[in-house]
Amino acid sequence: MAKYPHDRFDDVPSGLERVGAHRAEPRRGRGWIGFAWAALATGLLVGAGVVYLGVANNSFQFTNPTSNNAAPATTDASSEPAQETTSAPPTQTATPVTDPAQVASSVTITVLNGTARPGLAATAATRLERTGWKIGTEGNASGKVATTTVYYSEAADEGVALGLAQELGVTDVQLSTAFPGASVTIVLGADYKE
Repeated sequence: MAKYPHDRFDDVPSGLERVGAHRAEPRRGRGWIGFAWAALATGLLVGAGVVYLGVANNSFQFTNPTSNNAAPATTDASSEPAQETTSAPPTQTATPVTDPAQVASSVTITVLNGTARPGLAATAATRLERTGWKIGTEGNASGKVATTTVYYSEAADEGVALGLAQELGVTDVQLSTAFPGASVTIVLGADYKE
């Protein structure tokens, strides 16, 4: 290896220390900006998660608060006071089907839990299956209800609904199109006895 003569660049002054002269000093409070961005991102993610879970569980119920308002009173002196009308409960037009073998295979039965008690729909479905009924679906209702009700979607299914109501010890049976996925839907309420 070649040996070069000693010159002035070989001696480094002892007082010269690099301290990063090419870098600017960090601004004061710069760490709080990063923290603020992290907190904002966390808040947005948590909020999006809560909204997603609410929509996925159908927990959000949007109702019109003005729909339950009473009609305004009239000030006309010649008007008569309104008389209360009571409607009679619907009369039973079909005979209850108590033999599950008589039920057509096209009839679908759904059991929904309208309470806070977990597993209530599965318990009721098992109870019905033990006596021969074929349950299609079981799950949770979109909200909590006080009274157990058996809904049927067509008049032809009224007998099946009445038979299921007798089997469960339920008295409330109604014609409703609120459950289009099933012929008969049982919504278990807080009054349901296992």
